[in-house]
Amino acid sequence: MSTDLLTIDHNTLSRLVEAGAVRGAHVISQIGGWCVIIKYGMLERPLAATRSKEVRKFKKLETLVNYLKEIGISRFDVDATGYDQSSIQTYKRPDRVEAIRKNQEAIEHDKWFREQVALALVEADDPATEWISNDDVAASWTLKRAELQKRIDAQQP
Repeated sequence: MSTDLLTIDHNTLSRLVEAGAVRGAHVISQIGGWCVIIKYGMLERPLAATRSKEVRKFKKLETLVNYLKEIGISRFDVDATGYDQSSIQTYKRPDRVEAIRKNQEAIEHDKWFREQVALALVEADDPATEWISNDDVAASWTLKRAELQKRIDAQQP
């Protein structure tokens, strides 16, 4: 028998709450988190996860409480008999440390770059700044390249 026939999904729950058909909700602790049983009509069905259609587990009770309140269910009972904090598996994201480090480096480089541009603009606006034409710089580098080429040619047998 398919589990999606024994569960209730978010959209159906929303419509049942709108219609005032929900009689109650029962929050139950399980290994790995919390689930909720919705009571409507003569039926009781667990809330299903959107994609897998399996019973949805909330890792934190606060998340489940917020979900129920947002959907319009503010009164429910809680059974914490099977609650075990150590059974709740959390996800670790070591890649986030590297991403945060790279982001901080980018922020620092951006700050340095902007400071360099600001200094260059101040220097460019200074009336005492001595300007050299592009033709003069090109001629100077042409001479330097010729001198370097002579040194290279002199070292070759």
